[in-house]
Amino acid sequence: MDARRAAELAARNSYGRLVAYLAAQTRDVAAAEDALGEAFLAALNTWADSGIPQNPEAWLLTIARHRLIDVARRTQVQTKVLNKLKLDGLEWQAEPSLDAVIFQDDRLKLLFLCAHPAIDAAIHTPLMLQTVLGLNAVQIASAFLVAPATMSQRLVRAKAKIRDAGIALELPDARDLPTRLIAVLEAIYAAFTHAWETVDGGDPRHQGLAEEAVWLARLCVQLMPQEPEVRGLLALMLYCEARRETRRTTNGRYVPLSQQDTQLWAQPMIDEAERELAKAATYKQLGRFQLEAAIQSIHAQRATTQQVNWEALALLYEGLVQLSPTLGAYVSQAAAIAEAKGSDQGLQQLAALPTEAVKHYQPYWALKAHLFKQLGREPEAQQAYTQAIGLTEDAAIREFLLHQSRSN
Repeated sequence: MDARRAAELAARNSYGRLVAYLAAQTRDVAAAEDALGEAFLAALNTWADSGIPQNPEAWLLTIARHRLIDVARRTQVQTKVLNKLKLDGLEWQAEPSLDAVIFQDDRLKLLFLCAHPAIDAAIHTPLMLQTVLGLNAVQIASAFLVAPATMSQRLVRAKAKIRDAGIALELPDARDLPTRLIAVLEAIYAAFTHAWETVDGGDPRHQGLAEEAVWLARLCVQLMPQEPEVRGLLALMLYCEARRETRRTTNGRYVPLSQQDTQLWAQPMIDEAERELAKAATYKQLGRFQLEAAIQSIHAQRATTQQVNWEALALLYEGLVQLSPTLGAYVSQAAAIAEAKGSDQGLQQLAALPTEAVKHYQPYWALKAHLFKQLGREPEAQQAYTQAIGLTEDAAIREFLLHQSRSN
């Protein structure tokens, strides 16, 4: 493995953990990110010459820590930070064995810190996506439909708020956890979705991000086992992860859900998801993630029934759009209605959506093209396929849509 590849994998696997640990010592998220960024740059230069260390994560932590100490010394105004680093044993007279470096995982604490009431609620989820899950401002801005520069400025202000207010990296009191929970769950799911939407298999960091999202959801379940939406989110992601390996053929071609070989789905993951969803239902507090998980449960049942209950799916989507009226939910509802009641009914649902809202929404155009094709309306299907293909960034999905547009 070359140095760049090793550094990229270390960044994906360790970024959130390292930032959280360093931020816990300094109460300065931005400084922790800067120091870690310099450590990754140093890794690219050093590892290429001296080889990849046995413990890359510990190596990065050591370099980042020294960067923080150097900055504190130069500025002098950060005396408290420097003293804190010394007291915590982070400044050593002699360099220890890198393999001996041990630090706790503070990612969950950092998630709840980012949802602190002193920070603008609109930036809670974006802040988590960047500081804990490693997405950049451009990726986050795209998800929230704002300019990258605007998102970057908001993130900078939020981190300054944490530093200037001296907000501690710690879990809030039990009574305050529920008020911050929804933002934490939204961030975890947004990170998972970002990884899930890329199916061409070209970047292993996406799978690592999905695995990290599932792990964070498990931590949330341990922390708040009686919160049904936490279990609903974990179930939702497990249903999806169970199908990950069947989304592409061995030669990289995209396989839609309806064509996947159900025998290749990871049944232990599906079974775990079913248990989590059933446990969530016992609390009788229905929420968005439980509904989305229930939708995935219907799809998972195809592994035993060999068919999909589209009427049940349409009803679940009706409930979902009432609880969480997102564009994705409306388009998915239209797809379920088309299967249950006919393509013309699905098109009517799509026609009710605001033109400006769907203008750049790829799933809308892909579904519209499919339904036009089902009805034999070829010119309209081709026009919709052109729109969908033009909005598709994933190479595997683009190739799939091109094939669909050319086939009879």
